[in-house]
Amino acid sequence: MEIHVRYEGDDDPEKCSARKLARFDLTELHQSARPVPPGIVLNPFAEQALSPADTDDVLIALDCSWETAESEAFQLRGTHRALPFLVAANPVNYGQPFQLNTVEAFAGALCILGEREQAEQLLSKFRWGHTFLELNAEPLSRYAACEDSTAIVSVQQDYLESED
Repeated sequence: MEIHVRYEGDDDPEKCSARKLARFDLTELHQSARPVPPGIVLNPFAEQALSPADTDDVLIALDCSWETAESEAFQLRGTHRALPFLVAANPVNYGQPFQLNTVEAFAGALCILGEREQAEQLLSKFRWGHTFLELNAEPLSRYAACEDSTAIVSVQQDYLESED
């Protein structure tokens, strides 16, 4: 899959996973929404969950602060999808549900879409990358086996209920 990032640049450059992916030519960074090709937009505010039923060869993430995420995400063209329950492994948000950085969002999406090798390739550039797959092994496996968004939401509900 092609990987693209709408990059705001409002985070710490030393901790930015999108910039690191770009340094390894694993993604393309875009400073504005216009050059970003349409595709599956990973949008935490989307009304529908990402599922294996989503088919496109372009995956897009928004790399910005959470304060601007909602307004910026809607400027991206494509099919907007939310990632289901996953736990962060990055050093900043370790163990926090739904607090994924850009590479974790891409890796989670790729696993759900049946592109695990590409997910592993992206995560291999981070010393904690394998931990993301280990922490989320069961949910990623279950999500990848779902047929559609409704099934994803049902599986996610199991995890949310166990968090209470």
